[in-house]
Amino acid sequence: MQILRKTALILLLLSGCLLGGGASLQADHWSDCEKRIHKAEENLHKEVRKRGEHSRQAENRRRDLYQARDRCRGFDRERHNDRHY
Repeated sequence: MQILRKTALILLLLSGCLLGGGASLQADHWSDCEKRIHKAEENLHKEVRKRGEHSRQAENRRRDLYQARDRCRGFDRERHNDRHY
């Protein structure tokens, strides 16, 4: 009986560590998303100042920004769908 209690306690502690680690990974991914969006915004502003708002380069940077935002929205939807109410 004692071994069963110890085993249950160890499993409980390990599962808590795994769940806590998963939340940390999601937070890191979300932080990376925010950084990518910020960098894409900076790149767009640089190209607009340097070559004009409707230049090919600015359009490319605008596309990069949309893609970065779209990837993060996808992550946010996944994160929201993972919640169980």
